[in-house]
Amino acid sequence: MSATGGAAEFDASPNNLEAFWMPFTANRQFKEKPRLLVGAEDMHYVAHDGRRILDGTAGLWCVNAGHGRKKIVEAVRAQVGKLDYAPAFQMGHPIAFQFASRLTQLLSPDFDHVFFTNSGSESVDTALKMALAYHRARGEGTRQRLIGRERGYHGVGFGGISVGGVVSNRKVFGSLLNGIDHIPHTHNLAKNAFSRGQPENGAELADELERIVTLHDASNIAAVIVEPVAGSTGVLVPPKGYLQRLRQICDKHGILLIFDEVITGFGRLGASFATEYFGVVPDIITTAKGITNGTIPMGAVFVRKGIYDAFMNAPDNTIELFHGYTYSGHPVACAAGLATLDVYKEEGLFERAAELAPYWEDAVHSLKGTRNVIDLRNLGIIAGIELEPIAGKPTKRAFDAFLQCYEKGLLIRTTGDIIALSPPLILGKSHIDEIFGTLSGVLRDLN
Repeated sequence: MSATGGAAEFDASPNNLEAFWMPFTANRQFKEKPRLLVGAEDMHYVAHDGRRILDGTAGLWCVNAGHGRKKIVEAVRAQVGKLDYAPAFQMGHPIAFQFASRLTQLLSPDFDHVFFTNSGSESVDTALKMALAYHRARGEGTRQRLIGRERGYHGVGFGGISVGGVVSNRKVFGSLLNGIDHIPHTHNLAKNAFSRGQPENGAELADELERIVTLHDASNIAAVIVEPVAGSTGVLVPPKGYLQRLRQICDKHGILLIFDEVITGFGRLGASFATEYFGVVPDIITTAKGITNGTIPMGAVFVRKGIYDAFMNAPDNTIELFHGYTYSGHPVACAAGLATLDVYKEEGLFERAAELAPYWEDAVHSLKGTRNVIDLRNLGIIAGIELEPIAGKPTKRAFDAFLQCYEKGLLIRTTGDIIALSPPLILGKSHIDEIFGTLSGVLRDLN
């Protein structure tokens, strides 16, 4: 682009794309044939060639209210003009307190405080630090061990990849944090393939936490962190009774239970959060993504009653938790978040997701019997379509499907040989029909 040129003059040649080291991307492949998005509205992106692309993934699980929502845009514009930035260390601004109060109203009265971050990764690392510091504040400083789960995704900070269980995110980064264990994942194709909603088998896998407690003793374990629905690894829905059993074991041994709701929060399951959907109350909840509809980067950590209070026993005039970020509670992000909550409420998007969930489920499972499809998983407005890998070429089949769907005007997401779907919650039945009509045709013709 020239110094005076506009977007229409953008040159998409590889030389002009080279400076940006893209995240979680095959950079060389992308830059040879870039897929550039230059606009978005409601359920669609606009590609650089002018084509409309149906968003089957809500961006990256985050644009729950759809793209370009006027109320959110105007709130951001107004806030930038009024107060563009204010520090959160020993200072404050009204909109951060207002937003925190509004957020707590989405959850049960068990949750009474919110700590602001800038992403899901930061929310996870914040929650882990809170768990360690909480036990220390209560005189149980030996509780330092953290328990994650195989195939769990908790962002890309060192804390998150340490408790996470996605091998590609861990294998090249050294020994990571010490004092970490993992319970098994819940995926079982042999017993649970093609389950509608929560699978019947696997609740007993939660009892692996008892084995770890026996090995280390509860007095050394601070917290367990799980995604209620494991999203980034390929939509692993928890077996019936599994999360309830985890809660029981944590209660028994005084271990904090952390739900990573970066994906499941803000209506994705047809409830405000997964804790509401499953009826299981954790001690800490991590969020991001849908908190601002993806408009401005932001995350938040909710803590259950008593956790905040445990820190307030410090001497007067001292900082109770030495943790935070330059952009914690950023005023523009808070403005975007407040407007996002208004849109969710005014349009009944959480309830809309619940109403559409059965139609979505039927559409997902209409793919049963399609070539190379070995499992289908769904909950709320999320779906995972697992494909038989090509021998010696793992991930290729799903990525080929991704490329072909894009050419046909549909954006999907892939992880390994699993296709993940999570469209904006403003979708209608016609969008569902289009998503699965396109995907069915691509899978049918896929080599």
